[in-house]
Amino acid sequence: MKKIKILIADDHLMVRQGIKQILELENDIEVVSQASNGEEAVKFAKEVKPDVILMDINMPGMNGLEAIKELKQEKEIFRVIVLTIHQDREYLFKTLQLGAEGYVLKDAEASVLIEAIRTVSDGESYIQPNMTRELVKEFNRVTMHEKGKDDENSLTSREVEVIELIAEGLINKEIAKKLFISEKTVKNHVSNIFKKLNVSDRTQAAIYAFKHNLKS
Repeated sequence: MKKIKILIADDHLMVRQGIKQILELENDIEVVSQASNGEEAVKFAKEVKPDVILMDINMPGMNGLEAIKELKQEKEIFRVIVLTIHQDREYLFKTLQLGAEGYVLKDAEASVLIEAIRTVSDGESYIQPNMTRELVKEFNRVTMHEKGKDDENSLTSREVEVIELIAEGLINKEIAKKLFISEKTVKNHVSNIFKKLNVSDRTQAAIYAFKHNLKS
């Protein structure tokens, strides 16, 4: 079995060791390198070429945001999950704008981090579920207060409403009741959203919409 190679970047040794112990209980995950700051994260990433980098934000010298920016300028593809204490939407938006593929809080269950690693390793995006709502709030603020461009791939106002309710954890039946439309209509909206954004799940739709600043 090919293992997912992980680089952990965090300035606290005990945190790195704790994460390493948790991850290596999984048969398909291996920690191949550790970094205590952004400079080391960039250097070691180039050397070991990990499948996924777990990146803290607050580190001495070059911080995590600066490290992500530098890594994303490389020709090599580096997939990054931000692992942080920050629940502020500003940090979430900034990391996504810089190109991070994932965002997980340090107080999350181990299963959440493991799911994020496997998802990002497969080339998809992962935002911790309770943070997705913050993402869509900002997306909704941007899209609903600016007039859209004449773009065949733009979302309608109704589709924006549907994404927001999806992020709140509502299933199609609940969305239908909330918007006073049929469940079949909701399914059609969800299908159209996925097609327009070329995504395969609901979290990816919200992330794509924010990253590309799509207009309603």
